[in-house]
Amino acid sequence: MPRLRIQQLVTRHVGPVDLSIGAGECVCIEGASGSGKTLLLRAIADLDPHRGEVRLDDTRCTSLPAPAWRRAVALLVAESQWWSERIGDHFEYGVDAAWIEGLGLPAAAMDWQVARCSTGERQRFALLRTLMQAPAVLLLDEPTGNLDWDSTRRVESLLDDYRQQRQAALLWVSHDAGQIGRVAQRRYLLDNGRLQEIGQR
Repeated sequence: MPRLRIQQLVTRHVGPVDLSIGAGECVCIEGASGSGKTLLLRAIADLDPHRGEVRLDDTRCTSLPAPAWRRAVALLVAESQWWSERIGDHFEYGVDAAWIEGLGLPAAAMDWQVARCSTGERQRFALLRTLMQAPAVLLLDEPTGNLDWDSTRRVESLLDDYRQQRQAALLWVSHDAGQIGRVAQRRYLLDNGRLQEIGQR
């Protein structure tokens, strides 16, 4: 079962951070803007220079090619990148029709142009694109930041199903205390570069 282990991770003004997330567990991080939450996720995804060690089970981040690591330990950012005009062109692994429906998107949306999509629609498509890679770990940077209440709950439900069915480990950054209360088994505060546990359920 996938388990993410972070040991003495340091990047810019963040760290050292030690954290372990078990298979099927959702851990949330909160903190003020600029506290380094996104920097921490980027370092775990091996997108930014860092010191320390990150492992998926017994596999070190440094032992895998970067693309392979980022498929297994996938970062979903608030503003995703799009390189083709058509939504469907970004889904090399296909798409789960039930997931599209679950997110409140029509099946025909795979033929939409990216330019016609709202910010919230792009955010949901980016989530679908990430999940279709079947990552063992999801690093979620405000995954519902641009969504209304109904879409937020749909995303939370889909991620909860994915976590339980795939036994994926989730590290979820959120400013929404209500959301953290709904989704997290453990919660942490990132303050002055240090991670402090503030509760679990």
